Amino acid sequence: MPSLLYHGSSRPQGVWRLSAAIAAGVMLIAAMLVAPRPAAADTPWLTVSEDGYASFSVPVSYIEANAGQVSQVVIEGNFGPSSTWAEFGLTRRGDVYSGVLGPLKAGLYYYQVTGDETKGLKDPTNGTGAASKPLWSTFFVPGEPARLLADAPQGQGGKVETLTYPTRNEERSAQVWTPPGYPAKGPKAYPVLFLQPGDGGSATDWLDLGRAKQILDNLSLRKAMEPMVVVISDGDGTNDDLRKAVAGRYRVHHDPAYQAIAGVAEGGTRAVRAALTRPGQFAYAGSFSGLQADGVGRAAANAINRQVKLLRLYTGNVTDPAYNATYRLTKALDRARIAYEFDGVNPDAGANWNAWQENLIDFVPRLFRRVSDHGPSAGHGRLKGEFTPPAPGTTPTPFVTEDGFVTFETTTDFQNAQHVKVWANWAPNGSWLRIPLTRAGDRWRATVGPLDPWFYYYRVMVDRVAVKDASNPTKVTTEPTWSTFLIRGEKARLLTDVPAGHGGKVESMTYRSAVANQDRTALVWTPPGYDPDRAQPYPVFYLQHGGGQSYTDWVEMGRAKQILDHQFLDGDLVPMVVVMGNGNVPDFNKELLENLAPAARTRYNISSDPSQQALAGLSMGGGQTFGVLKAFPGQFAYVGAFSAGFGSPAGVDAGAINSGTKLLRLYVGDQTDFVYPSFMTSLTTLTNLGIRYEFDGVTPGPHGWDVWQKNLIDLAPRLFKR
Repeated sequence: MPSLLYHGSSRPQGVWRLSAAIAAGVMLIAAMLVAPRPAAADTPWLTVSEDGYASFSVPVSYIEANAGQVSQVVIEGNFGPSSTWAEFGLTRRGDVYSGVLGPLKAGLYYYQVTGDETKGLKDPTNGTGAASKPLWSTFFVPGEPARLLADAPQGQGGKVETLTYPTRNEERSAQVWTPPGYPAKGPKAYPVLFLQPGDGGSATDWLDLGRAKQILDNLSLRKAMEPMVVVISDGDGTNDDLRKAVAGRYRVHHDPAYQAIAGVAEGGTRAVRAALTRPGQFAYAGSFSGLQADGVGRAAANAINRQVKLLRLYTGNVTDPAYNATYRLTKALDRARIAYEFDGVNPDAGANWNAWQENLIDFVPRLFRRVSDHGPSAGHGRLKGEFTPPAPGTTPTPFVTEDGFVTFETTTDFQNAQHVKVWANWAPNGSWLRIPLTRAGDRWRATVGPLDPWFYYYRVMVDRVAVKDASNPTKVTTEPTWSTFLIRGEKARLLTDVPAGHGGKVESMTYRSAVANQDRTALVWTPPGYDPDRAQPYPVFYLQHGGGQSYTDWVEMGRAKQILDHQFLDGDLVPMVVVMGNGNVPDFNKELLENLAPAARTRYNISSDPSQQALAGLSMGGGQTFGVLKAFPGQFAYVGAFSAGFGSPAGVDAGAINSGTKLLRLYVGDQTDFVYPSFMTSLTTLTNLGIRYEFDGVTPGPHGWDVWQKNLIDLAPRLFKR
């Protein structure tokens, strides 16, 4: 995580700032294969909890022994939106680089360890692998959506064996799956599916990454497919030599009516080409993210329609390079009057194994049998046309589509850079991941998504140096390299601007601080219709930031104005004044009670009655809030702490806290929030002291604004009410 992940918090005044240089994650583009030495210990580098959190712990000694001194270590894997390849930065803590990512959706994940951009390592404690990607390891997160990817009960699945066969120039091999109960001898002939990887792929990729054996086993055991032999070729595809070898070794039909072909990427292109140019070879063809876009002649339509029983096309969303090609191909097939089926646009995956697993699950049950459903898979959408972001240099970035796809583009300043990435809070529940950009002329560009409606913040990393997106006018005062954008939708409604003129006002308030010995500034939100002459003073809510932040962050990052405006207009908020001060002082208690609060009462019509005062803060600010609660129990009747620990129980007057506090409500992120352990200890401390409190339960997300925005949304409507 970048430097928004700060403070630890069993110490109310403490600040633990994570080093962005250590935590930074970088994508391997030109990988340097490092021959791994034996691991010093058998302790797994990766553990996965039952609820899908992946915890990585990589020994520093192993990294240094195999890659030398590095400034950063990341886990690269298919963790990004649409299962795209992304980087998760680890933080050095003592003798390990560690981090927690999740919760991850059910499915198969593949990853590698990388230091300083180019020093790739395979996890030596994970015995899985992929032949075409020697640095990769895999792990499986079980769950109902991935039930067909799980291993079948032992002894009940089919068998996979290697078929070696000669060609004119060399000996090659393929992987062959035979169904449960397949007899080596007998009169019955089986249909056959030839399954292909993309260019540069291995015959085992469909097994290691595509989970083909598990899928075929489970479909077979559920009687959801016809018994068949499945032949998985290498990256050069299916040829006559392979078909001859299969016919000689296995009891398969020679009739093309019982032969099928499918593949991913270039393998899908070859499958379509086989159906269109040699329709007498295969009666069934499937293209998974294939790149065939045209080359269809009307003259051959009759022969194709007569001999090809099924031509089914698959594509991921607009992040899939096949998206536009598939659109063009469907138009060409329509013009040529060639029959085909389209599975619809997979909204949640691009050109990767996560999508292709789903494609195989849909395609296989359609082979060699009658089916009644010829439409798209559930939840898949239509092709609306080619996806064409604005031409380079013609629009501010990011460019956001209505359905949540975001295109980033740099200026021409980095045309000589080697690695350019965008680092943003788009991992599960708001953790940070880096996604690589690709060259687009003299710029760098990438499209990411779909992103859920919410507020996002990011920075561009150019050869491991953080830079501001110069095309995005947004700013974060305490983080000059950050930019922000919003994905609109009902989920993010409270984070959007209310109609002009309907919301409250945010003003700067300058006051003299005796603690800091300088003039300081706070931001103050007043509700719509605020009346400085109202007979009854307004309740006041003091809202504090975290370490490394300042008084501007709750407005610029926390969306406090938008949240408060909406909740007021919705009738959920008691009219109040909210004061957001600067907590970066050596004595926060004195700063708050002797400088900030008196200045606010002088300028605004707010109450000094403790029953009409509230105090809350995030992380360091939460620790400061606990410090005020301990030292001045009853001064604030409403108290909230976000991602902070209570600290020592020594000298705490539990009775005074209980009698003077109407609401003490506590919040924390999930396992990815590094404060989580100390926070849970704090709950035990409070319980043992007999202090009454409310715990909102774990807020899904890390030590970051995604969590704290939700905490404010929950807390603000509870203030100054019974």
